[in-house]
Amino acid sequence: MKAIEINKKTDKHGHLKINYPLDKKERNVRIIILIDEKNDDIEEEKLWMSSISSNPAFNFLKDSNEDIYSLNDGEPSVPAR
Repeated sequence: MKAIEINKKTDKHGHLKINYPLDKKERNVRIIILIDEKNDDIEEEKLWMSSISSNPAFNFLKDSNEDIYSLNDGEPSVPAR
């Protein structure tokens, strides 16, 4: 099996366009797409935080009566050695 690597960038709509002649007419091909995920975690976290900050199910957290702890409560954790 022959592998061909093509590095492309998606357009502003997220579409991938490949213009690569294979010189193989009427043949079955298998396409494997690998996506660089190093920034995906950051984007997913931003989306999650945006979603919960506007979700009315969490409105009770805006009540000052829910602020029962302060920075002076508890003890700092010390990593085990």
